Amino acid sequence: MMTEWLDIVNEDDIVIGRAPRDQIHSQGHFHRSSHVALFNSNGQIFVQLRSQNKDSGAGLWDISAAGHVDSGESYLDCAVRELNEELGVIVSPDMLTSAGRLRPEERNGFEFTEVYTLCSEQIPVLQKEEIDDGVWLSPDELDAWILRQQEAFTEVFMAVWPMARTASGTIA
Repeated sequence: MMTEWLDIVNEDDIVIGRAPRDQIHSQGHFHRSSHVALFNSNGQIFVQLRSQNKDSGAGLWDISAAGHVDSGESYLDCAVRELNEELGVIVSPDMLTSAGRLRPEERNGFEFTEVYTLCSEQIPVLQKEEIDDGVWLSPDELDAWILRQQEAFTEVFMAVWPMARTASGTIA
């Protein structure tokens, strides 16, 4: 397996070094991630069930696609890459809309997190190593599910979803 190298950043999101992913996580360094909420033209969002084999959030529901920003990579390029890798959705960077940013804290793994939205009719093809299942839901259906069973979702999803919902323009 290839070593995943990530940039270490300071509290201002300025690169101060780089290290393997496992070292960054075990030592609690600030680093970067991108999260993408994929919507269709009916206003539904695709949520994924994280693989039981994941080292964090295994078996929990999460945003459409997400991942660490590789060393030297931009947030936007990471979002485009993760959509392709996890869902087989191919887009250009200008198709993504910024929904906001989370500062690093424990619930998001000490990551500066850029959140994007996308509207596309491409049918997701799930990357089996990363995702066990996925479902399209209206924002209201997703909100109702969260109210009934918040523990079924990752912690970072609970922070990212309100931002993505607002940015998508789907608030009732």
